[in-house]
Amino acid sequence: MVKIGLIGCGTVGQGVLRIIEKHRASIEKRVGAPVEIVKICDVKRKVMDQLPAKYKNSFCRDYREVLNDPEIDLVIELVGGTDFAREVVLEAFRQGKHVVTANKALLSQYWDEIFVQARKFGVLIYFEASVGGGIPVIQALNDGLAANKIESILGILNGTTNYILTKMSHEKMPFAKALRLARKLGFAERNPSLDIKGIDSRHKISILASIAFGSWIKPSEIYAEGIQKISLQDILYAEEEFGYAVKLLAIAKDDNGSIEIRVHPTMINKEHLLTSVNNQFNAIYIRGDAAGETMYYGQGAGQMPAASAVVSDVIDLSRNIFNKIAGTIPYVHYDPYKKIKIKNIAEVIVKYYIRFTTVDKPGVLSKISGILGKHHVSIEACLQKGQSGRRRVPIIMITHKAKEKDVMRALQEIDNLAISKSKTVYIRIEE
Repeated sequence: MVKIGLIGCGTVGQGVLRIIEKHRASIEKRVGAPVEIVKICDVKRKVMDQLPAKYKNSFCRDYREVLNDPEIDLVIELVGGTDFAREVVLEAFRQGKHVVTANKALLSQYWDEIFVQARKFGVLIYFEASVGGGIPVIQALNDGLAANKIESILGILNGTTNYILTKMSHEKMPFAKALRLARKLGFAERNPSLDIKGIDSRHKISILASIAFGSWIKPSEIYAEGIQKISLQDILYAEEEFGYAVKLLAIAKDDNGSIEIRVHPTMINKEHLLTSVNNQFNAIYIRGDAAGETMYYGQGAGQMPAASAVVSDVIDLSRNIFNKIAGTIPYVHYDPYKKIKIKNIAEVIVKYYIRFTTVDKPGVLSKISGILGKHHVSIEACLQKGQSGRRRVPIIMITHKAKEKDVMRALQEIDNLAISKSKTVYIRIEE
């Protein structure tokens, strides 16, 4: 028998119990042995009242009862946050227990310490639910694509932002209205700042890139920009005039040995597979040198998708525990001494959508294009809306590929001109 302790029995934890009870026979057949959750810990006493009858005597409120139980082989950590979760995971390692977690913030921020300590104590940590909810992308990247050199990852990794952008695009909703609807339907937290500012996606691309490139890429090294400044006006111009959709993308690329990694609103051609990913769904588009392009799609959050990923890890890890091979080979092939160069966002070269707001008079366009040219930014397409003579008018441009720092210098100079009537809007384009 494989004995399991569950620490944190909230929404996902309850889903884990439901799946194990519903599919116990098939789970135990896959493992090759009985699997039993023998202790459930949560700080909230009311959780005990929500448990199936068979688990009520297994409930405790002190996590140390789980970690100090010598019969428990595997700990499921679902407490969230970082400081307490880190304490739980590291103590589980010291007690010789393997861990399954869904904690993206913990892994991205303490990747080095967690995997060094896991190897030191000969234990494993699995974390499929940390990225993409029910999408099996960790296994795909870690095992299924192991024969590949990963060239690039493009991910729609946050359901909240994807839902908001979908509503803005498909129903022409302003950002604020789409956010209110996302809250009402439970797709956005009461405080959605981690989602809409790109922080959640930054944690997730940190994990994916650390696996793909074999070295810890810290969240602090990843440029992150959110969707809170995206206007309906720009989404409609992008779609109607240029055939682009706007998505919050997490991007990681191997650029001749240095890693280009960033999170920001991005325009992509409407023919790209990622543009079909709408509402709360997530997708990860990976290019390997042997497999070529593969895409992984599904529900990126929610009780049962996340619980599905947790139980998948429990099955895989329990099989190894029962066969006494867990910990003999590291799950993630991570070299703590390997260092890779992270490309600064200022050096990134992409195309840009740019919207200027200017006075409507002769010479404006030539002045703007002259400044862009001076900074090595060339124009691929240009559109000027309106001819009022007095009103502010938008001038929209698509550039050829240009270096970020050159574009930013040009825009700063243009924004300082008397002809500019509001701060220039720019959105990067991924081809």
